Amino acid sequence: MMKINKLEIENVKRVKAVKIEPSENGLTIIGGRNNQGKTSVLDSIAWALGGDRYRPSQAVREGSVIPPHLHIVMSNGLEVERKGKNSDLKVTDPTGKRAGQQLLNEFVEELAIDLPKFMEASSREKAEVLLKIIGVGPQLKELEVQENDLYNRRRAIGQIADQKAKFAKEMPYYPDAPKEPISASELIRAQQKILAKNGENQRKRLNAAVLSEARKRLVQKVEDLRAELATYSQQLAKTERDLECALKSAEDLHDESTAELEQNIRDIEVINEKVRTNLNKEKAEEDADAHRAEYDTMTAKLNDVRQKKIDLLKNASLPLPGLSVENGELTYNGHRWDSMSGSEQLKVSTAIVRKLNPNCGFVLIDKLEQMDTETLQDFGTWLEQEGLQAIATRVSTGGECSIIIEDGYVKGEVPQKKEWKAGEF
Repeated sequence: MMKINKLEIENVKRVKAVKIEPSENGLTIIGGRNNQGKTSVLDSIAWALGGDRYRPSQAVREGSVIPPHLHIVMSNGLEVERKGKNSDLKVTDPTGKRAGQQLLNEFVEELAIDLPKFMEASSREKAEVLLKIIGVGPQLKELEVQENDLYNRRRAIGQIADQKAKFAKEMPYYPDAPKEPISASELIRAQQKILAKNGENQRKRLNAAVLSEARKRLVQKVEDLRAELATYSQQLAKTERDLECALKSAEDLHDESTAELEQNIRDIEVINEKVRTNLNKEKAEEDADAHRAEYDTMTAKLNDVRQKKIDLLKNASLPLPGLSVENGELTYNGHRWDSMSGSEQLKVSTAIVRKLNPNCGFVLIDKLEQMDTETLQDFGTWLEQEGLQAIATRVSTGGECSIIIEDGYVKGEVPQKKEWKAGEF
């Protein structure tokens, strides 16, 4: 991995003359008060290595008549220099190969000299960068589409199941109601049958009454018409026999009441409403059970897709243990970007820069004053363990700073004017 061994900067932005030898591994902090030239050092490195697109809009130090001069020696001996009126680039390769900006681009990762571009990107943009470098973006996107589709479908089914269950629970139930609706026509036919039977009974009663009246008239006629006794005696005997039969037929007759059927006919709609309510309740409960079963099936499928996502990322070559992508957002040890500490954010960003270009072993970081010294120490230790180099600025003059910039110089070092020579540091 390429790192920065030495650098000299003169007359760039607020820098008058600064010479720095960063630590090979770990954190080199450039400290100082505001407006002393700390950020100018980082901007100068970015310009020297990243090309003219990183050239500051006002590159020449205000009040200077000498053009900017930049000189950087890399860990493999490569020298990068910008000098002269036009700040022309000169790259000297110790192996003698042709060198220029194209060679620098091979080991200088854009985000290494412009880390805020990554850190200020949205969570989804960060996740896309990570997925791109580990090569699982398309597969993960397809699984996320499946996951979102299953989740939305399952949620809709769950809502329906809950609604059905709630509806069934709130419905009344009539345990005394029959299982099927009652037919009014059947009740009416039963009523008509009873009425017909009762009518026949009434006809027989009337017949008995008629015969009784006839007997009375005949008895009277016998008394009145003794002369006709013989003739009417026969009629009387027959009539008495008929009467005896009629009386016997009518003696045990009992009329049946249609009151219950009439009440049932009047209540049939009420009964059938209870039956329909019970049937609807049972149907609602069946629907709720069916949707709940479908919900459970969708849950199993959803868990399967989520496990595939986990396995996909688990088997990928991640820049940093604990990195992942959840719901399209970058996470570290289960925390999203806005829940990470400042040190964790820098670790993630630096690790991704290294993964993007394994040849680039350094990053530039501006404004570390938001970190306390303990956090700085943790970050520096991690950089050393990973064999990475970070050059950073901090508004501070404390002992955590590697050097202090004051009025465009390294504090305590005001170099004498000299002539620059090619290849000299």
